[in-house]
Amino acid sequence: MKLLAQLSCIILVWMSSLPCAGTPCLPGYQPIEAANEDSLTRASMVLDSLHGALHVQHRSEPPMRIQLGNEDIRAIYEGCSRAGVAVVANQTSVIGDGTTKQQTHLVDSLLALGIDVRKVFAPEHGFRGNAHNGAHIEDNVDPVTGLPILSLHGKHKKPSPESLSDVRIIIFDIQDVGARFYTYLSTLFLVMEAAAENGKVVVVLDRPNPQGHQIAGPIIHPELISYVGQLPVPVVHGMTLGEMAQMINGEGWLANGALCELVVIPCKGYTHSDAWYPPIAPSPNLPTAESIALYPSLCPFEPTTVSVGRGTATPFEVIGMPTGSMGSYTFTPQPVPGAAPNPKHNGMLCYGQNLHALGAEWTRSNTGFDWSWIVEYAHAWQAGTSSEEPFIKSPSFLDKLVGNTGLQSVIKGELSYAAYVSDWLIGLREFEHKRAPYLLYPVQRKLEHGG
Repeated sequence: MKLLAQLSCIILVWMSSLPCAGTPCLPGYQPIEAANEDSLTRASMVLDSLHGALHVQHRSEPPMRIQLGNEDIRAIYEGCSRAGVAVVANQTSVIGDGTTKQQTHLVDSLLALGIDVRKVFAPEHGFRGNAHNGAHIEDNVDPVTGLPILSLHGKHKKPSPESLSDVRIIIFDIQDVGARFYTYLSTLFLVMEAAAENGKVVVVLDRPNPQGHQIAGPIIHPELISYVGQLPVPVVHGMTLGEMAQMINGEGWLANGALCELVVIPCKGYTHSDAWYPPIAPSPNLPTAESIALYPSLCPFEPTTVSVGRGTATPFEVIGMPTGSMGSYTFTPQPVPGAAPNPKHNGMLCYGQNLHALGAEWTRSNTGFDWSWIVEYAHAWQAGTSSEEPFIKSPSFLDKLVGNTGLQSVIKGELSYAAYVSDWLIGLREFEHKRAPYLLYPVQRKLEHGG
């Protein structure tokens, strides 16, 4: 209680320094206007036909620290102080960007404000972010606050009507990495769907997208919709979760075309071209900016014989396999509690490549997406082993990740990689046009002095 009292004093002082004019609140929260039309011209994104991407003309540096949606304490307080609240949160749900010395979790802040938080919904990796990918997470109680924590990656992936019966508002504050198969986007969709079905309000506290500078990869085929591909969007969609929430509503993607009562509290000072990466790891195996930059390109290796470095100190920065001649870099996966308890090729020496330098380059460049490695490693596997063991361990899962059967056709030699990439480019242009009304932030930050 002493800690909560201290937090309350800090937050109330913070609130007193915020301007009152134009403050959004619930009910009566005014919809956010889309970003300026001039800054969202479709010509502002450049085509990379070799790798199958659209990207900004140049990356930019924000002139000031970007303010996250969860820092708009006044808007949160005025909107949520008169109703029962549930929070969808994890270890990234820290007020601000986590770079300051004082890091206060959103749930602690809400309680300090006297907001009636009834429960927490936890996504994949859990409330504290210490569960490995795909782990079945049970409901539990937070030892710090005493709040019930209901897992959305266990028995339920969608909040049940019973779990929402005592709340009016669901606050969503999770850092995403901008890839369709990263399941926080699916969690947002299912939370919105449950809210629409049960008459609840979803409040998204928006955050930058580290992949916001590009759109890349194929749009998923409807028959392959799953938890690792819940929405008909490209692999890299280039949108924040707040923007995506608006698109989910606007395109009628919820079941039966239902609409979710939605509020987005936006970031301030963010532009899609900004080079921004979260200082708090969004999940155990994406601990660095480089791993986040490489993730959309490396994730399709997961259902294959290639290791992406789970069980090493550099997950999603290295790739390799026990057989083949794709590189001289070696690593040996070992169990890592909470991140990789049983990694692929556990204890076996893998040969491949260290992509850290490329990842660092991609954190600064205007584009960074490449699936040609997958084809190259497949051919190296086929040429370097006499084993009947297939390169693709789970064909159905690979199709769900990439969104179609085309990559398998390329690996089998039935389709050229260039033709495969060309096939999805038309969809990217169409998606760029479709998403425009839902964007809340400029696509390209203007260069100073025309330089």
